[in-house]
Amino acid sequence: MAVCEGKTFKFNNASIISFASVVGKVESDGPYGDEFDEVVEDNKGGAETWEQAEAQLQSKAFKHALSKANLTPEKTDLIFAGDLLNQCTGSSYGLKEFYIPFLGIYGACSTFAEALLLAGAMVNAGYVDNCGAVTSSHFSSAERQFRFPLNYGGVRTPTAQWTATAAGAAIVAPASKPPYIRAATVGKIQDMGISDLNNMGAAMAGAAYDTLSRHFKHMGTHPESYDLIITGDLGEVGSELLYDLFKRDGIALQKWHKDCGLMLYDREKQDVHAGGSGCGCSASMMCGHFLKRVQSGDLKRILYSATGALMSPTMVQQGGNIPGISHAVEICFN
Repeated sequence: MAVCEGKTFKFNNASIISFASVVGKVESDGPYGDEFDEVVEDNKGGAETWEQAEAQLQSKAFKHALSKANLTPEKTDLIFAGDLLNQCTGSSYGLKEFYIPFLGIYGACSTFAEALLLAGAMVNAGYVDNCGAVTSSHFSSAERQFRFPLNYGGVRTPTAQWTATAAGAAIVAPASKPPYIRAATVGKIQDMGISDLNNMGAAMAGAAYDTLSRHFKHMGTHPESYDLIITGDLGEVGSELLYDLFKRDGIALQKWHKDCGLMLYDREKQDVHAGGSGCGCSASMMCGHFLKRVQSGDLKRILYSATGALMSPTMVQQGGNIPGISHAVEICFN
C-alpha cells in the first residue's frame, strides 16, 4: 500500500525488474556509448521520416526490456509511454505492434520519471502484475516541431541544448530484486518567466528546486542522504541556476548532483552547446548507466528528478512563457 506524505508517495512493493536503452550514433560517441543496449547508426534507422525513426527507438528499447524480463507482450499488463511529439507520435506508433493496454503521458523531458512514478504506483497498489515505462526523443523530429527544420540552417545559441536521439524502457513489477522504487514526488508547474525556446535549462531549474525541496521535506532527508541526486536535462545553465537556488538554503547541492544532459555527451568534443535534452536523454542514461549501478549495489540510494520544459511554440509566439515541471523518483538497492 502506498503511503502519501503531502504529495510524496512511499512504496513498499515496486521493483524495476528490467531496463534497456537504445541511442543514436551521436549519443554512442559520448562517454557512456558502450553502456547502451543498442546503437542505431543511421538516425533514420531505415525509416522514411524522423518521426518513424523515433517510433522505432521506442519499439527497440521496449523489446529489449521485455526480453530481459522474460516477458511476452501477452503477459504484460500495461504501458505508460510518452515523447515530445504531438499526440505522443513516437509512443503511439512505436508501441502499437505490441497490442498492450496503453496510457500515453506527457511531461516533456520529465516523462520517464513520470512513467516510473505511475508504473510504481499501479504495481504497488496491486492493480497490475507488471507495467512498462517507455520514453523517447529524436533530435531531428524535435527540431522540426519546436524550432526549425534542419534544412533551415538556423544558428543555435550558447544556451541551447541538443535533443537526444534515444529511448529508454523499464519494466516495473512487485518487489523482488533491486532496483526498488521506494518513493516518488509529483511535480508542480513552475513559471520562471523564461520565453526563449533555446533556454530550457533556465525554464526548468525552478521546478527541480521545488520538487527536490518538497521531497526532502516529506521524506525527512537531505542531499547527503543519497549517493547521487540526478536531474534530467537541466544542462549547464539550468544546473548552475539550481545550485544558486539551493545555496539560498545553505545547501551545496553540486556535491551530490549529476545531470544527464551534462553526462550523455562529451561537450569538449561534441558541439551540443549547453548539454543534452529530450525525453530520451535521462531515460537512456538511467536505463544505460544509473540503474545498473543500483542493481549491482554500487549505488545504494539515488533520487532521480527528471525535468521538463512544457513549451508550446504557439504560446511562445503569442508572448507566453515556458512552464517547467519536475517529478522525483527515489530508487534504492535495499
